[in-house]
Amino acid sequence: MTIGTLLLLALAGGVGAALRYLVDAMIRARTGDHFPWPTALINLSGSLLLGILTGLTVARVDSGEISAVLGTGFLGGYTTFSTASYETVTLLRERRYTAAVAYGVGILLGCVGLALAGYAWGSRM
Repeated sequence: MTIGTLLLLALAGGVGAALRYLVDAMIRARTGDHFPWPTALINLSGSLLLGILTGLTVARVDSGEISAVLGTGFLGGYTTFSTASYETVTLLRERRYTAAVAYGVGILLGCVGLALAGYAWGSRM
């Protein structure tokens, strides 16, 4: 990996994180703070996109460097597993057990399912 790739990866990570912040703010303005919809939608969409990218890479449609910049950099900056974990813990601390289980399990199954669907779609392109 070259220094140029590392710089692109860092730049892409910053762009992904900035986009996550903007998308979070837009969703939160519409849904409020009662449930962590912004993080859920960001992680679900990021999982689908990473699945597509991985499928394309396996099918040899793009290079490994592009996948590293977009996958590790941009989508790594865009998605946030740690925030989803923290929000699940917050729901538990608030004694909102049904919401915590639905959110935690929903995020896990939804993200894995969308990554799998994206991979299947991307590998067929």
